Amino acid sequence: MNSLGINKSKKDTKVVVAMSGGVDSSVVAGLMKDEGYDVTGITLKLYDDLKPSKEGRQCCAGQDILDAKRVSDKLNIKHKILFYQKKFKSEVIDSFVDSYVSGETPIPCVQCNQTVKFRDLFKYAKELKADALITGHYVKRIQNKGRGNMYRAKDKNRDQSYFLFSTSQEQLDFLRFPLGHIEKSETRSIAQKLKLNVANKPDSQDICFVPNGDYSSVIKKFRPESFIKGKILDINGNQIGEHEGIINYTIGQRKGIKISDDQPLYVININANENTIMVGKKKSLEIKKIRLRNLNILGNDKDFEDLINIKVRSTGRMLKAKINFKIDYALVEILDSETGISPGQACVFYTKDNYGDKLLGGGWIDKTFNTNLST
Repeated sequence: MNSLGINKSKKDTKVVVAMSGGVDSSVVAGLMKDEGYDVTGITLKLYDDLKPSKEGRQCCAGQDILDAKRVSDKLNIKHKILFYQKKFKSEVIDSFVDSYVSGETPIPCVQCNQTVKFRDLFKYAKELKADALITGHYVKRIQNKGRGNMYRAKDKNRDQSYFLFSTSQEQLDFLRFPLGHIEKSETRSIAQKLKLNVANKPDSQDICFVPNGDYSSVIKKFRPESFIKGKILDINGNQIGEHEGIINYTIGQRKGIKISDDQPLYVININANENTIMVGKKKSLEIKKIRLRNLNILGNDKDFEDLINIKVRSTGRMLKAKINFKIDYALVEILDSETGISPGQACVFYTKDNYGDKLLGGGWIDKTFNTNLST
């Protein structure tokens, strides 16, 4: 059994490395090559290049493809580019726009992992007769009785398990994540030792097709008709102002409401059908119950008998919750206090065992409930 848990010699084990052109995936390719595996790097071109971001960096742009090619040449590994612009547009960008226009707060990175990165790249790796698909995500994968299980990374500040909740068991059995057991600083150190040109390259910060984090610019490009003025309401339904389009707002937002009050006002609800925004005090943001759609379950029935931990945003804290499964959805009762939960975000399930925080799957938040209203 080799270091990837595959019953082959390293030189006879064919691995595909998803190479974005960043330091993480480049280091993973270098580690696999150093260990003696048969490595092929694959880079996805997901969209036609946009104007460069001033403050952050996006992945999968033209420069990143060049960087991935340079790293592959340096490591002397095979490298291929897959042109997935049409798939990415229809399954990620269009989905993002649809979600925003309907008053939700989408997470396109999950959708991207769920579709073009894991589903389509998984299929392509299988067609190449690869033994494993390797990525630079910061999550731990621990194999137990022939079954792959995902855990939060050692580097909790870099943990990406939230974004991978929709990974199927079949995909998880095929995937490997070498960086899950190390700190980010160690990754950069390895890149320098390998003399990779991306060793000091900044991490991607923005959503790749959203330059400078300006979500409304994307909506303006694809759905300019969505900018329709409407009413801003208080929690009693009284009009107290006017907005320039619901896509300018997200649940929990405080800045940009432009209504004076004795206490700060937050966006409590977005009603796309009526084109209204509801605002109120922070206490009105507290959510105790949510409904989930499009579930992906990696745990078994026993895992959900008692309370589990959930995360309702990638940077959020762990919350105690009870999951009640129905035929095609789930109701989540949140025991801890949490505010600003929005439809369109993900609710991700965890349980703690001897290996750490184990991912049990999750679902998309379809509806939230609080003491003032339901959305």
